Formats: sequence, C-alpha cells, structure tokens
Amino acid sequence: MPQPLQYLKETPSQTAGPYVHIGLAPAAAGFDIYRRELGTQIAPEDTPGTRIRIEGRVIDGMGAVVKDVMIEIWQADANGIYPHPDDARHADAAPGFRGFGRVIPDFDSGDFAIETIKPGPVPMKGRGVAAPHLNLWLVARGINLGLNTRLYFGDEDNSADPILNLIEQDHRRRTLIAEKTADGVYRFDIRLQGDNETVFLDV
Repeated sequence: MPQPLQYLKETPSQTAGPYVHIGLAPAAAGFDIYRRELGTQIAPEDTPGTRIRIEGRVIDGMGAVVKDVMIEIWQADANGIYPHPDDARHADAAPGFRGFGRVIPDFDSGDFAIETIKPGPVPMKGRGVAAPHLNLWLVARGINLGLNTRLYFGDEDNSADPILNLIEQDHRRRTLIAEKTADGVYRFDIRLQGDNETVFLDV
C-alpha cells in the first residue's frame, strides 16, 4: 500500500561528479560518440553581431582551480532576443542562433573559454531592460545543486540593470562583471566561496 506523502522521506541529493564530462561533454573526455555534440556552438560564424571571447577560471574556497566543472551558457542574440518560445519575439531571433552552449575547463590549466557573440539588452517583463549578459549554470563534483549566475560586460552601461541593482554592495556587483583586457578578451573568474565570492542567483 502506498505511503501517505507526509511519511515519505526526501530522496538523497547527489553531486554531478566525477563523471560530469563523460555524461555531458563526452568529446572533452575523449569519447567521440556524437556527430555534433550538444552545446558546442552557441553562435555559428555567420550569426550577426560582435564576436567575443571570454576566458576565466572557476576557483574554490581554498583558492584552488576547479577543473572538473561544466558551465552552461544561455544568452540572447545581438538584438536581445532569445531563440526560445518563452521569448515572445523568438521567431525574429538570428537564423541559426542557438543561444545555448556548454564549456569545460582545460584539464591541465583549468582555464575555460567561451566563444560567442555579444548579446543585446533584454526586456524583462514589468522590470525594465536587462543590460547585455550571459546566464551561466555550473555543475561539478561537490556541488549538490547547480549554481546560477550572470556575466555582464564592463564596457556596457549596466547602471539600470534590474538584477545588478538588487545587489547593494558595489564590490559584490563587481563579481558579475567581465572586464575587457588589452588583447580584447573578456576576463571572468568565478569564485565559489571565500573572498570575492561570485554572486549566485536563486532562480
């Protein structure tokens, strides 16, 4: 006889590792099993917009580089349109633009790189307009629930962004800002704990 819901125990949680790469990014783990692996190309070469490269590392609370993490990216196109039915304008998204990608760090250095186009500002229902940004989701060994955060661009006007303005401390807001380096690459390190911990979002 089935147990009443109030007597059922919660199912134990489990972290994503140590096989996160084999399951979610097999090519990086040396398994060539798909003709085109999901999430390897966010924006095809002919997608309109400014091509950008973002480099960074994921760093744990002890200052060590995390190498077995996977980062998912969700973003709008250069006109601020998501190619997803939840966006009322999705039919007008750039042709071939997916807006979704997966990256993992280099197994030796721990460096990750995101190659995409710079997104445009995104209207938010009843909350103004979000500054150009990438939505990031991280999973790794030791993380029971995926971590959500955002990446904004230091060379954009982020002053009216509704999400950034919810963060009172300026030094905390800066953990979500990717700064452009002298060679034109954006730098964005994600700190899981400790000093300058990245702001994570409850979505």
